[in-house]
Amino acid sequence: MTVLTELTPFTYHVLMLMVVLIIKSVVSHFIAHEPLRFFQFYCLQLGNKVNNSKNSRKHQIIAGLLALLVTLVPIVIILWLFADFVAVEYMWQGLLLYFALGSLNLGQINKTIAQALVAKQNYLAKQTLNPLLLRETEQLSQVGLSKAAIEMQLLRSVQQIYVVSFLFIVLGPLAALSYRLMLEMHYCWNTKLPQYKHFGFFSQLVTHILQWLPSRIMTLLIILSSLGQGSLLSWRLTRGHFFKLNNDFVIAVLAFSLAVRLGGVAMYQQEKLRKAAFNDLGRQPEPRDIIKATSKVNFSIYSSLLLLILFAVSWQLVISKMDS
Repeated sequence: MTVLTELTPFTYHVLMLMVVLIIKSVVSHFIAHEPLRFFQFYCLQLGNKVNNSKNSRKHQIIAGLLALLVTLVPIVIILWLFADFVAVEYMWQGLLLYFALGSLNLGQINKTIAQALVAKQNYLAKQTLNPLLLRETEQLSQVGLSKAAIEMQLLRSVQQIYVVSFLFIVLGPLAALSYRLMLEMHYCWNTKLPQYKHFGFFSQLVTHILQWLPSRIMTLLIILSSLGQGSLLSWRLTRGHFFKLNNDFVIAVLAFSLAVRLGGVAMYQQEKLRKAAFNDLGRQPEPRDIIKATSKVNFSIYSSLLLLILFAVSWQLVISKMDS
């Protein structure tokens, strides 16, 4: 405990992040669990109860905002007040971060999907992928499953790992958990579903604002992972998406980095939704591209962690010398 108090706040948060990531990685390897499952159930029930698609667009948007505030504000206040009664502060902060972080075994899941596709076991691939997607998987071909698996891992890694870690380092554990709760509300009230097209407006808007900066940092690292493989061309072709308040930039960069097509039409509740398509001149994704995508996503995450460690150690040494 004495050692922890001698660390700078930044070094302390980096150390805490590393420890929780290791613990969650080990636990996720042996046990498939979702700590926020009950919160997801609550959000679905609340959405069904409060949202009325027959109301006007304005009323639905206001209802969505009120649902977000009524859900989030009491939880944040209770956790903030409860922190004063916790004797071991670092354990409490680590617990909040553990709940905020998403699954760390997405790479293993996608490896299983890729192996199933290679073995022509499309049904197994669909069953493995279906719980992780909002879109329907029943009618997806091998190409569609490969594309969906790549996009799933990319977006979940950005939203549930990278952004959560960024907010924890910058703003602390309560901010990281608050964001994750809003993200779960966004998942449950996704505007791609007709009944939540307006109701989920604010949950989507807030999460996209919080994701913008950290997702751009991770995306630039994905570009660096393709250094010497047309990374400059990738930047020129995708920079038009850079300032958009959505996921187009990160998906576009990965599409050009893998030289495959991503995005396009997807089915939601038996309805086709035409989303933006990226790298139309590229080939269709294959199972091997799922593994390549995993490598690029892991590179961006691991390189960020390495840079954090190096900066934290350097900063700690500088502060120690100044104090002495």
